[in-house]
Amino acid sequence: MNLETYYEYCLAKKGVTEHFPFDEDTLVFKVGGKLFALSSLQQWEKNEPSVNLKCDPERAQELRAEYEEIKPGYHMNKVHWNTVALNGSLPTGFIKELIDHSYELVFKSLTKKIQSEITQLEN
Repeated sequence: MNLETYYEYCLAKKGVTEHFPFDEDTLVFKVGGKLFALSSLQQWEKNEPSVNLKCDPERAQELRAEYEEIKPGYHMNKVHWNTVALNGSLPTGFIKELIDHSYELVFKSLTKKIQSEITQLEN
């Protein structure tokens, strides 16, 4: 997955906004004001891209055991976040599935009011 595909895929989801809340390097995608994906642009430039994604704790453990590209979340709560290396060995469809999972976890944690507002948005 390249940066453009990652960027467009995340931004195409309902209610998603992009931010740089930490510095000019860390691109953060949020839904309902809560982050679901973040990545260092410098790492993409160095050809060492990775993305931090929220994950169900049990599934996070399983993924880390199965894929060497998936590690506990760098600078994140390691129970709920994974860092996924995007070095080309994981299929794009699988990475999109992990992004979807992160988005859905965060979306479901939002209040019913915010969920309803997002659901009513047009893409």
